[in-house]
Amino acid sequence: MKKLKVIISGGGTGGHIYPAIAVAQALQKRLNNQVEFLFVGARDRMEMEKVPKAGYPIVGLWISGLQRSLSTKNLLFPFKVISSVFKSLGILKSFKPDVAIGFGGYASGAMLYASTMKKIPSLIHEQNSYAGITNKILKNRVNTICVAYDGMDRFFPSNKIIKTGNPIRQDLLDISGKKAEAISFFKLDASKKTILIIGGSLGARTINESIFEGIDKLKEANVNVIWQTGKNFNVTLNLSKGDNINIQQFIYEMDLAYAASDIVISRAGALSIAELAQVGKPVILVPSPNVSEDHQTKNAMALVDKQAAVLVKDVEAKSKLIDKLLVLINDEQKQNELINNISRFAIPDAAERIVDEVLAICENG
Repeated sequence: MKKLKVIISGGGTGGHIYPAIAVAQALQKRLNNQVEFLFVGARDRMEMEKVPKAGYPIVGLWISGLQRSLSTKNLLFPFKVISSVFKSLGILKSFKPDVAIGFGGYASGAMLYASTMKKIPSLIHEQNSYAGITNKILKNRVNTICVAYDGMDRFFPSNKIIKTGNPIRQDLLDISGKKAEAISFFKLDASKKTILIIGGSLGARTINESIFEGIDKLKEANVNVIWQTGKNFNVTLNLSKGDNINIQQFIYEMDLAYAASDIVISRAGALSIAELAQVGKPVILVPSPNVSEDHQTKNAMALVDKQAAVLVKDVEAKSKLIDKLLVLINDEQKQNELINNISRFAIPDAAERIVDEVLAICENG
């Protein structure tokens, strides 16, 4: 049996990288490893570390996004795009892929543009409820567009759209029966409600500062706290034994963190929302304002409009986040409503659905 040769491109953030890796793993499993991958990313971004760590080869392009502020770096942008498209054409000539898959980011734009020039069957995946600029540019060139939210025909041709959801890490798919283990792992009090605070691997400054300033209120509320600060926020608190506040820069055991939690405070990245829907937790979302086209707010509103999450704006977090949390802690009815509604957003087999579409365009291409 001839191996299927697959180019996967995307990166810049974990929200592009981790779904790409999840789909590669699902393809490997489906095809009994009769598949060969080459990832293509931006040469100075996090995919150059994360993808090899997952066991896949990667090539870097000289590409980066436009700066939102006036910057001389923007003068290089057209040259980077042309350079990256030509390098992508060279990669296609040497690797000879059967299919190309793009997960967003500027490297994905160059690679998928080159792939469609060469008539290679191509698929893109849009993680957010508001389409990114790269995928909007590619919409008329690719065969299939996989999405995670309804209403994406605002951005893409409706005949190309397949709703697949966002692929998430397999270890998060089942947290049932892990609560006691999780409470023990984080050294918490099993009789108390547990609040999980996550802001991504780098942390979220506004969330961190809001929690830091309101920590006395949390102590008085008599709750457990698991607080992932990220590596850019160092915090030292005067804690007594009964405070039950577990602070970590990064949590590797996210299945246990979710299993322990009763309420979650999080940013509103597409991947975070997919995970929260899968584990079915009441969540307060604090969208980051520092992302292109404010897509985190749009992601959050897709849930808030369905009574599936509580929203606190970033600019209001210091004044409102802790108080909204304390209200939610004491409102079991609201917690149950949020659990029921966010669970409807869960698509646990998203990676498998994308694999179905990849194999379909290979057969029809």
